[in-house]
Amino acid sequence: MTFQVLCDVHIAFKVVRFFQSKGCKALHVNDIIDGYYTSDHKITEFADANAYTEITKDADFRDSHFIKGSPKKLLKIDLGNISTTKLISILEVHFDIIAKAFENESCYVEIGNGYIEVKPDL
Repeated sequence: MTFQVLCDVHIAFKVVRFFQSKGCKALHVNDIIDGYYTSDHKITEFADANAYTEITKDADFRDSHFIKGSPKKLLKIDLGNISTTKLISILEVHFDIIAKAFENESCYVEIGNGYIEVKPDL
């Protein structure tokens, strides 16, 4: 089971490669539209139009998901300032849960220190 991911600007390219190694189609926001300068609105539009799960550390996307229903699929990283290696190891541990959650048309997953929260319905 695979899904598509779009990593926000503050997510390292190594995370893109991690998801690609899992068989996911994965892009970094720097590789679409206006790259680093792409507005949050355009990022969300792109993700929704192309069935990508947006991965971010930005709370604005979480707020938009719950208020506007967009982005439809969101993985919010709430781990503070950790190394990319540590983030990837946490994603590895939770990968099956994440992949299952994003089989839904809309879903919110948050990974924090010592927890993973899955909300498949808006």
